[in-house]
Amino acid sequence: MSPERAILIAVATNKTSGRWSVEESINELAQLAKTAGAKVIGRLTQRLPVPSKTHYLGKGKLEELLELKDSTNYNIAIFDDELSPLQQRNLEEVLKVKVIDRAALILDIFSRRAHTHEGKLQVELAQSEYLLPRLAGQWSHLERLGGGIGTRGPGESQLETDRRLVRQKIHALKGRIEGVRKHRMLYRQKRKKSAIPIVAVVGYTNTGKSTLLNTLSRADVLVEDKLFATLDPTTRRIRLPNKSIVLLSDTVGFIRKLPPTIVSAFRATIEELGEASVLLHVVDLVSHNAAEQCQIVEEILEDLNLKDKPRITALNKVDLLLDNAKTWGEEEAINYLSPQTGETSQNTVLISATKGWGLVKLLEVIGQVLAETTQTVFPGKRA
Repeated sequence: MSPERAILIAVATNKTSGRWSVEESINELAQLAKTAGAKVIGRLTQRLPVPSKTHYLGKGKLEELLELKDSTNYNIAIFDDELSPLQQRNLEEVLKVKVIDRAALILDIFSRRAHTHEGKLQVELAQSEYLLPRLAGQWSHLERLGGGIGTRGPGESQLETDRRLVRQKIHALKGRIEGVRKHRMLYRQKRKKSAIPIVAVVGYTNTGKSTLLNTLSRADVLVEDKLFATLDPTTRRIRLPNKSIVLLSDTVGFIRKLPPTIVSAFRATIEELGEASVLLHVVDLVSHNAAEQCQIVEEILEDLNLKDKPRITALNKVDLLLDNAKTWGEEEAINYLSPQTGETSQNTVLISATKGWGLVKLLEVIGQVLAETTQTVFPGKRA
């Protein structure tokens, strides 16, 4: 099956955050589309005081988008903001192609990446809650436009379902997820008795969190140069230089404009962060938006009431900042880059997860922070 041909659309408004330009935002949308399996064949941006309530775009830009259909032959239009049900229906009537927004695109990627029973339940709940306010007129156009990006999961199998049945499904899913949540609580209680501290790995999507976990624990977690390559949480035991044992937990990556339904549905998974002794924030140092990505992560952590949780920052991918014409050793590279990257805090460490650079120091810092923030006596005799 050939990939869907996508055109990407973004609007810069007066309320658009100054941290991200519309070009940077649509570049990230292109990464999401690629991760979902689409082929991006065009982009369209517009600056407006506020998006049109009926068609998102202004009249002239909408006509331009319609004209591009003849020259590019796109069959899906992906918008960088969440569309209202009215906007989506109107756009599909004009364009005669499938129209989805950023939220639906992220949900589609999550549906691909969920492999555990818990993960699948949470994604299905998020998709159902997203679709519920869009039921009027949705089933007929989904059936007409066929499958593919934005229509996987409940949207594809529930075309004849009315609001009452979808609400019943949401209620049932919430009940099953609550059962998972209670099971997790019991597991956490048992884990607390073991007195083994937890280090939760957080960060923007695609910053190298899974690569770091693999390098430290040889866990063989899926690693791809795609957004949300890891969805299901993975936890591994690792030994620190002081011989103590910690649990290192990899979590789903954060991203700007994360759909509220995702945050709500993944409550059971997100609660794991609250149980962590320390948060290890992995930053992609070579990203042009590294500072902005860090700010997004901090905002999400604050929303989750985790702002005051002890923090360690790992500035990853430092090897990509070096001159490839020269052969670098770990110590030489770290010493060269430290003054340039602002590694001033004792809880900030330069690393390369792929090369293994800086990881001994990172583990030492984890041990130091845990010693400062917990009264736990680590069990150090078990591997």
